[in-house]
Amino acid sequence: MLSIQENMTVEFTPALLDRFADVVSRYPEGKQKSALLPILHLVQADFGWLSVDAMDKVALFLQIKPIEVYEVASFYSMYFLQPKGKYVLEICRTGPCCLVGAERMMQHLENRLGVKEGEVTPDGLFSWRGVECLAACGFGPVLQIGPEYTFYENLTADSVDHLIDDLKQKAKNQ
Repeated sequence: MLSIQENMTVEFTPALLDRFADVVSRYPEGKQKSALLPILHLVQADFGWLSVDAMDKVALFLQIKPIEVYEVASFYSMYFLQPKGKYVLEICRTGPCCLVGAERMMQHLENRLGVKEGEVTPDGLFSWRGVECLAACGFGPVLQIGPEYTFYENLTADSVDHLIDDLKQKAKNQ
């Protein structure tokens, strides 16, 4: 079961700080801000999402202002600013996919998983959200599933159910 503490205090382990230093070393002296995106990926991989406390500590590490971290983290859809499930189901919600059923697939996900967009299922396995173009306009509706970002086209309610069942089984076997 997922345990969410939205106001939790974040402490970076020495191993994670070593990885941060390695990333920063790839950039010229004084250009440590260039390491922001890969460091945010490392933090998200460790904590599952980017809390304000985590972003503040990244800013402190990189010697930049917290707002600079917030701007980047809130701009890119690959960063999560709230807790998410182990598997994030992302449905393309742009025009071409909506014309062929993306909105029905989003409603189906909400019904099947029992959570609204952005929420996490009680078992901690799933969250879902609509995203902008996934670049498969001729094959909609389309879905990608993180964290591996596998991609599925021509969705139907049955194919979505099959994917969810497979992910539940995968989680059970891990």
